[in-house]
Amino acid sequence: MSTVNTPMAEETAAPRANTLRSFNFSGRFWVSLVLVVFVIVLGLAGLVYPTGPGEKVGSLYDAPGGGLPLGTDNFGHDVLAVLMAGTRTSLIIGLVAGVVATTIGVTVGLLAGYVGGWFEELLMGVTNVVLAIPAIVVLILISMSLPNSTIWSLALVIGITSWPWTARAVRAQASSVATREHIDVARLSGARLPGILLKDVLPYILSYTVMAFVLQVSGAILAEAALSMLGLGPSGADSLGSQLHWSLAFQAVASGAWWAFLPPTIVLTLVSFGFLLLQASLDEVFNPRLRRGKRKQMKQAAARRAAEARQLLERNDEASDETGAADEASDEAGPAPDHSERSRAGEPS
Repeated sequence: MSTVNTPMAEETAAPRANTLRSFNFSGRFWVSLVLVVFVIVLGLAGLVYPTGPGEKVGSLYDAPGGGLPLGTDNFGHDVLAVLMAGTRTSLIIGLVAGVVATTIGVTVGLLAGYVGGWFEELLMGVTNVVLAIPAIVVLILISMSLPNSTIWSLALVIGITSWPWTARAVRAQASSVATREHIDVARLSGARLPGILLKDVLPYILSYTVMAFVLQVSGAILAEAALSMLGLGPSGADSLGSQLHWSLAFQAVASGAWWAFLPPTIVLTLVSFGFLLLQASLDEVFNPRLRRGKRKQMKQAAARRAAEARQLLERNDEASDETGAADEASDEAGPAPDHSERSRAGEPS
């Protein structure tokens, strides 16, 4: 009895695993987190940098040195100060646009996936129409129609034009969750549609929503950079795209002033790569099958099954050996005498 209860006692006495350790924080996650934090710190450092982005501290394309780590741009401004301010502006636009696009996409996807029927066909039809129109064309037309584009208006425009792919993906997830038993229980209990969507459907697709938000932020930053390079960026504000626009307009590449265009290019690359890598690594964090604790439990269970299989094989071998020894002993003893033949032989003919 004690032998049977020993494994259960050991499992009960085992210390509980740490919650954070159960998540699979891979090396890609930490690399992406470092890149994203570096970009955020770079944007916030401009608030305490002694030189403002609008202060003229030199002439056209002064080389780095003399208290200017990255030299000056075409206006004689400190490139590092402009870079910090531009990073902060691009991050603000990306975050605001990401919130707008994710909110619209998740709302449309939840309603279409849960309600279904003609309402789903209507919402998905509108989504497909918006997807068929190139987003960059819509962004250019709307930006040109705005007399004075600000950070907030540009972020709103980018968010409104980049939600359809999130809606399609969320609709597929929501339609799968809508067929589960707990949704039927919520309906029978009298819960209303907003409550079911927020309490019973959204938590099951929250991990995908977070990953979609990360991608929306990265896409919004790149979209703002593309518009600013075309001269359609926010008025009166520095951004990474506007830095590239002015460096190209004043022939920074031809004149060899690498400090005017290379830093914003590197920061944009880090932003894009960091957010994309973060989105890819979040799949390992949110997916229970890929968690470190789950893999450890599966390995332990496989080891236990292998040990049990070995023990069973050893028992079968021992049983077969005992059976073989008994057969050999019976063969050595010879065949048993046939009493019926003897009795027939003794009978008179």
